[in-house]
Amino acid sequence: MPHISIEPEGRQLKSQYARRVIPLVGVSLEAFRAFPEGFPRYRDSATLSATINKYLRGNGLLETPQHSLYSLRHAFEDRMLAAGIDDRIRRDVFGHRLNRERYGKGATLEHLATLMRGIAL
Repeated sequence: MPHISIEPEGRQLKSQYARRVIPLVGVSLEAFRAFPEGFPRYRDSATLSATINKYLRGNGLLETPQHSLYSLRHAFEDRMLAAGIDDRIRRDVFGHRLNRERYGKGATLEHLATLMRGIAL
């Protein structure tokens, strides 16, 4: 099952909830197939967000001038909401805290992939 795993290897994660596994589907899977090693030159760079924003703006890929790379997270959550994906699953995918006790391990990678395929671009 193609996925990325957010781990604290060589760095500190923002919170205990940031550690997570995210299935790759749609354009994210295509991007990882095209660049299986990722983009090593940006791996430890604080300029990645600015570089991506410049590219998106320069190629007319932002919905409005007020949008940015971070806006993709908002659009992703909007698609998950529209698809009726459970709040626990959305928070787990985003690495956000759950405002109640976390019981169980959460959705399996296979179940997450099925849900993500339903909203994939």
